[in-house]
Amino acid sequence: MKTITTLIAIFFFGILSSNAQTENPQEIYIMGTMHTVPKIIKRSYKPMLKDAITYHPDAIYVESPRGTDSLSWAYLKDGWSKSYQKFYRLSDSIQSVFTPDENRFQSILKRDFNTMNNNDLDFLIKTFTYHRDHANYEFYSYIKTYGSEGSHKPTRHEDGDLTFKLALDQNIKLLKSMDDQRTNGKYHEAWSKCSKEGQYNGNNAINTKLNKKGYNSAIIPALFRGLGSHINSRKSLERLHKSSAFTYAEVKTSGCTEGEKYWNARNFRMSQNIAEQVIASGLEKNIVIVGASHVIGLEKALKTNYPNLKVVLMTD
Repeated sequence: MKTITTLIAIFFFGILSSNAQTENPQEIYIMGTMHTVPKIIKRSYKPMLKDAITYHPDAIYVESPRGTDSLSWAYLKDGWSKSYQKFYRLSDSIQSVFTPDENRFQSILKRDFNTMNNNDLDFLIKTFTYHRDHANYEFYSYIKTYGSEGSHKPTRHEDGDLTFKLALDQNIKLLKSMDDQRTNGKYHEAWSKCSKEGQYNGNNAINTKLNKKGYNSAIIPALFRGLGSHINSRKSLERLHKSSAFTYAEVKTSGCTEGEKYWNARNFRMSQNIAEQVIASGLEKNIVIVGASHVIGLEKALKTNYPNLKVVLMTD
């Protein structure tokens, strides 16, 4: 009788556990950013930060290459970004003179941000540099510069005004990188090719009109600190995706077709980087802070390939 009672209890606990998992799937909340904003609207990220804090994420994913992504760094070391080139060289130099100490690293990360002194921060910064972890190198360099409260003046960039302040507020010690730039060089080549082709077939005129419409529609929201909400509206996100993926082109050319292929492939790989880390972590609430042009592509890839994950956009 005791055995039967035990089996029944296990059965019902299994049902309850299953229902709990169904009711609380792991969630990915995607927030599209404007990267750097003009001085006249320098406080544009303040409402977005408030929204992100209200969401109360367990983890923050950022548009930065992972330290272990050798294919992306093979391109970035001589690629489009001077900042990434400089960081790659710094990482190489640190690897030749610095020895990581995992015990000290973990010990420092267990402490509150406001108790980390300059020696602690320097050690963390060197460790992140050694591992080519650009996102957390930037994060802890920011803390060393501005302190554990962050910059009091707007930096006008998503990192200083949104991502880093969110991490400090939520006591999240490590940012999770999810970008993939291994084919960015080919994407930029396709972009140039598509632009040259579009001079004579009307495609460029279509894109110019599309961008002008997007710019004009953003003026009033931007003046009233509503740029973040405006950019994250479904209509704006679709427009940005169309421009970046070259799907605005009515005349299909080789350059535009190649560009669309590389754009979609990058978004797919980014979605893999996000989903695999989310699933492995077991954390329920995960926020992705990414350039707004990527949002539609990420949403589609995540919903198609990871149906067990709940995907939510900022303005849903």
